[in-house]
Amino acid sequence: QVQLVESGGGLVQPGGSLRLSCAASGRIFSANTMGWYRQAPGKQRELVATITSRGRINYADSVKDRFTVSRDNTKNTVDLQMNSLKFEDTAVYYCNLHKPAFTVEQTTEDYWGQGTQVTVAS
Repeated sequence: QVQLVESGGGLVQPGGSLRLSCAASGRIFSANTMGWYRQAPGKQRELVATITSRGRINYADSVKDRFTVSRDNTKNTVDLQMNSLKFEDTAVYYCNLHKPAFTVEQTTEDYWGQGTQVTVAS
């Protein structure tokens, strides 16, 4: 129903920057939350940043002063600007789209991209 495609991952030195992009297609409900999650080897997948269709943003404490999430509702895209990257930012980053339920008969839905590797190394 919904497809998500990420781009922009790669190898960067500590202190450098990367910009991740995610494009959504398919049956997209206009009122949704999009965001980024990441998973390092042997670790649980964790929230990085989310942004609602109205522009309300949540960041993980570990990235709040360094990362910026944004979206374009006309293009159904969400971006993540990552600055001052650290070794511990190394992970696979996943794009997420969350559809809310507005009635008791509806079920919330989550869609995920395939992931893009971000490696921070000297």
